[in-house]
Amino acid sequence: MSSLTTLARPYAKAAFELALGDEALARWEQMLELAGDVVSEPSIADLLDNPLISGGAVVKILTDAAGDAFDSRFADYLAVLAANDRLTLLPAIKTLYAELRAEAERRLRVRVVSAVPLDDDQAERMRAALARRFDREIELQSEIDPAVIGGAVVYAGDQVIDGSLRGRLMKLSNSLSN
Repeated sequence: MSSLTTLARPYAKAAFELALGDEALARWEQMLELAGDVVSEPSIADLLDNPLISGGAVVKILTDAAGDAFDSRFADYLAVLAANDRLTLLPAIKTLYAELRAEAERRLRVRVVSAVPLDDDQAERMRAALARRFDREIELQSEIDPAVIGGAVVYAGDQVIDGSLRGRLMKLSNSLSN
């Protein structure tokens, strides 16, 4: 997966620069999302793997199927991907692009895992505290996992904040065994 990310990164940056220049960050994310979903479909993936089908033919299929969803600039971008045999990278490109956009817009997607559902007040307090800590607008996604026992585990970017009862018990157990 890391090699796909490495290959996709320059294309995601190029898409981001094009979108930024067009002042169309959201639109490009939608187009990348659609294109990434389409090339992930088994029938299209088979076309991409077929050496008898040119990348240009696949781009034509994609743009025809998308109708007005793709603008001409995005179609040109797809043509560049096809010319470099990189259409299969679209799912990774859309993920990296979304990260670039979130960083530019100072947004952070945070996943909170708790034993019980957060009520609206708890979610808002957590969002406010995380916004202060990370100096970003927070997009909070809640998950329920009874194994957490109590408290919560927060996944914010590459950071994990374990405030769960389970985590505290494990720390206590480790300190007692050492």
